[in-house]
Amino acid sequence: MKLQTVFPGVYRFSSLLVTQNLIDGHPVYGERIHSIDGHQFREWIAHRSKLGAAIKKGLHVFPFHSGSKVLYLGSAEGTTASHISDIIGKEGLLVGIDISPRAMHKFMAVCQERPNMLPLLADATQPDSFAQHLQGISFEVLFQDVAQPNQADIIIRNAKQFLSPGGFALLTIKARSIDSAGNPQQLIEEEIQPLKNTFHILQVLRLDPYEKDHALVALQKK
Repeated sequence: MKLQTVFPGVYRFSSLLVTQNLIDGHPVYGERIHSIDGHQFREWIAHRSKLGAAIKKGLHVFPFHSGSKVLYLGSAEGTTASHISDIIGKEGLLVGIDISPRAMHKFMAVCQERPNMLPLLADATQPDSFAQHLQGISFEVLFQDVAQPNQADIIIRNAKQFLSPGGFALLTIKARSIDSAGNPQQLIEEEIQPLKNTFHILQVLRLDPYEKDHALVALQKK
């Protein structure tokens, strides 16, 4: 079996998605490591990663590449962030923000092994509160996976402050975090509307069956 390139740094190996492991011999979340042509590749499990699920569902907007600078809102324990780390390589930078001390403790352990990742315990809903830590960094990509009712407002505020002009953003919309009883498709569509003043809407993908009542929206800053 040969590797097939899906996006730069993302490959298909048989039916699996994989990324080349930045740190040989070290899995992050229990994923399998495959040795292919003398290199190690980590299996990207779609059921554990919304970005992985989006690729499986036909994502065609993929702004990550070697050397990218990425701001990740809601980095949690680092599952998806670790695959982005593989993709952006040692010349790239990923700053992961999360409000949960428990999740950040585990994320920090991942960052200690990966020199291109930096942890920041902060509240993504309050970008002014951590702006001083990000001075001088021009982020090309903003990724958001935050379980809050005002998900569109959060990404708009952070994009205005940290995302470079023409930069890309990927937003995961969790319908049940907006309204646990509402119609998921309607909630997703309503959440997209306010984004149009700040972003071009490039793609909207439902993530079922990998993530129930979730969507990923690919955006470009105007």
